[in-house]
Amino acid sequence: MKNLKIILLFAIIMVLFSSCVQVIDIDNCVGDTTQYGFWGGLWHGMTAGIRFIGSLFNHDIAVYAVNNNGGWYNFGYLWGVGAALGSSGATYKQSKRRR
Repeated sequence: MKNLKIILLFAIIMVLFSSCVQVIDIDNCVGDTTQYGFWGGLWHGMTAGIRFIGSLFNHDIAVYAVNNNGGWYNFGYLWGVGAALGSSGATYKQSKRRR
């Protein structure tokens, strides 16, 4: 029951924070002729953490490219995020063995 309350509280907080997000006109992004593919998505995924921190201070920095070619960009983005966070699974296995 306690876990359910924590999850519910977390969900409420996320909804409240997401209501404060600034909406950007997508026509400005799509008007650019550059389309990012797999390699662009891979690079954006690997630098997502740094780009997120930069986006907190500069509104011109985006974490995810809106003008992408679809599935291949998403695939590269997920691979990039996985590559950047890849060692966390090995660390978890080592800490579990020590117990």
